[in-house]
Amino acid sequence: MDFQLLGLSFITVFLSELGDKSQVAAIALSGSTKSPRPIFLGTAAALLLASFLGVMVGQGVAEVLPTHLVKIAAAIGFGVLGIRLLWFNQGEHSETDFSE
Repeated sequence: MDFQLLGLSFITVFLSELGDKSQVAAIALSGSTKSPRPIFLGTAAALLLASFLGVMVGQGVAEVLPTHLVKIAAAIGFGVLGIRLLWFNQGEHSETDFSE
C-alpha cells in the first residue's frame, strides 16, 4: 500500500471538508437529538459513499482520457467558474447600498 498517497488523500479530504455545509448540517442534526451515534454513522457513510463514487468515476475517466486532457478541462472549468463568480456577482452586489 502506498502510505504517502493514503496520507495525502486523507489530508486533502479532511481539510476540504472542514467547515463544509455537510458538517454544519451534522452539527444541526446532533443538536436536535440525544443520540449522536446514528448521526455520526450516517454522515461518515455518506462521505465514504461520495468518496467511493468519486474514485470510481475518476478511475473510469482515467482509463478513457489522457491525464493532461483531464487537467486542461479542470483548469478551464475552474477558470470559467472563477470568471463567472467575479464578473456576474459584481452586478448583483452593486445594486445594494450599504451606506445607510
